[in-house]
Amino acid sequence: MSALFCCACLQTFPAGGEEGSAALKLGIFVYLNLLLQNQKTKEQIESLLQNGKHKELRDRLCCRLTFGTAGLRSAMGAGFCYINDLTVIQSTQGIYKYLERCFSDFKQRGFVVGYDTRGQVTSNCSSKKLAKLTAAVLLAKDVPVYFFSTYVPTPFVPYAVQQLKAVAGVMITASHNRKEDNGYKVYWENGAQITSPHDKEIIKCIEECVEPWNGSWNENLVDTSPLRQDPLKKICDCYMEDLKRICYHRELNMQTNLKFVHTSFHGVGHDYVQLAFKAFGFQPPIPVPEQKDPDPDFSTVRCPNPEEGESVLELSLRLAEKENARVVVATDPDADRLAVAEQQNGCWKVFTGNELAALFGWWMFSCWKENCSEDADVKNVYMLATTVSSKILRAIALKEGFHFEETLPGFKWIGSRVKDLLDNGKEVLFAFEESIGFMCGTSVLDKDGVSAAVVIAEMATYLEGKNLTLAQKLIEIYETYGYHISKTSYFLCYDPPTIKRIFEKLRNFDAPQSYPKFCGIYNILHVRDITTGYDSSQPNKKSVLPVSKSSQMITFTFQNGCVATLRTSGTEPKIKYYAEMCALPEQRSVAGPQAHAVGVAQVGVPGGDASAAASET
Repeated sequence: MSALFCCACLQTFPAGGEEGSAALKLGIFVYLNLLLQNQKTKEQIESLLQNGKHKELRDRLCCRLTFGTAGLRSAMGAGFCYINDLTVIQSTQGIYKYLERCFSDFKQRGFVVGYDTRGQVTSNCSSKKLAKLTAAVLLAKDVPVYFFSTYVPTPFVPYAVQQLKAVAGVMITASHNRKEDNGYKVYWENGAQITSPHDKEIIKCIEECVEPWNGSWNENLVDTSPLRQDPLKKICDCYMEDLKRICYHRELNMQTNLKFVHTSFHGVGHDYVQLAFKAFGFQPPIPVPEQKDPDPDFSTVRCPNPEEGESVLELSLRLAEKENARVVVATDPDADRLAVAEQQNGCWKVFTGNELAALFGWWMFSCWKENCSEDADVKNVYMLATTVSSKILRAIALKEGFHFEETLPGFKWIGSRVKDLLDNGKEVLFAFEESIGFMCGTSVLDKDGVSAAVVIAEMATYLEGKNLTLAQKLIEIYETYGYHISKTSYFLCYDPPTIKRIFEKLRNFDAPQSYPKFCGIYNILHVRDITTGYDSSQPNKKSVLPVSKSSQMITFTFQNGCVATLRTSGTEPKIKYYAEMCALPEQRSVAGPQAHAVGVAQVGVPGGDASAAASET
């Protein structure tokens, strides 16, 4: 009996009546007996059936996880729309079929698998177990697998894919999401997250083989198969050695009295950030003891996302005050993002992602300029940012002579574009997204909190020698290249139809196919809709950036120069908004730009309750 019959019999009949109930039970019988070997997830489905929760059963079993930002992300639990043993096996089987078509040398080059420290007792799902099942599917098909023997930062997987010349890799992680979630992040042979059309083709392959193959459940293959190799030592050693390429002041680092506090937010970052500081010649940063070791419950924070700012950095800030440390660095649970705070006259400044990008951009270009060869051409140098991020790099590029490019939101677009540039002989110094994701150098074609943490430490050390703080240098950067004032935030929405109504109303505001012409008292000059490909600023009305029909994103350019974007997140149930005002260097008053940016964000974007927003729009 085909496993597809499970979904078919659930969808064919209405929710009520004897026929519908019989179909539901038959579908669940197939699901439990043919597809599930995890007793915990079996029990979840059986409990829902016994308690008559037919709607929830249909919700769980009648829709499948789809590839979002380079893979899957959802809550752990039973059902085709959750992360669990079965959905991970099915996804890996689809990836195997697709890679087999794409690479004739797949079984020579192999596949990389890494994982973080997440886990959930109620569904018997942990990142390590899901990673073992991922490896099992491939090992059972005679594919060599580079399986890390312990948890690693997410950047280690794309780094390993390139170093080991593997065809692809998977990282089991949900990054900074809530503790209930997990994810399945896919990297292509170029070391960048997958982009279209790979995601769509993988989905087709998953749907062609949903029944687990012989051997797919055998997670012990990781321990017994001769095709499994542990790349941990080689990758860690090579990564730390490559890191030294972007270390420019090792002697200063070795001599500094500046202290740093690091929190790894109960995730993977502690050991690796300690090694990175050692590679740069620093004394190890002071760890936050309560958050140093992995904890899948994230017991000391309301959410494991350092992007939330001072409220979730409380323990690290108090420790820094006690230890007389001026700078705090915080890596998120999978160590691909970085938050930074600096003490100033008894208060703490937590930098935004856009502010940190201004500092990183200035630093990486200054170091390049001081260390480049005599025949180096600044016109061969590039920096990149996503389109919803600050345009501060563009301002620096215009004045200094290098190139700046913007991409669609998501580091998958940055990574792929950086690889193209490198293949064409270009030099890429830095790239970022405003949600505290930074790529310093090009050893890793993804955001990397480990390298960013040690680079910011070297920058702070260098600036201390000039009697400057990070915050003071940021003001100098704005005075040199122009103030860039941003307002970014989000509100939660767990109902996709509500999100769709909000965006469709914006596209049909006061008439069909018409966008708003005003936002409060502010005139809207241009509208760009990435979802539909419309851009009123272009002669042909078509967006220069690629169309992305799978996500919602509309950008409004105002007559006063403010640019505001409203978009959905690819990994969380969030509607995000971004507003930025840019001023020329001679316009030194921050109040004007800041007021406009904040005003547009507050007037133009509904706050709080997304359902209420939909009814008001």
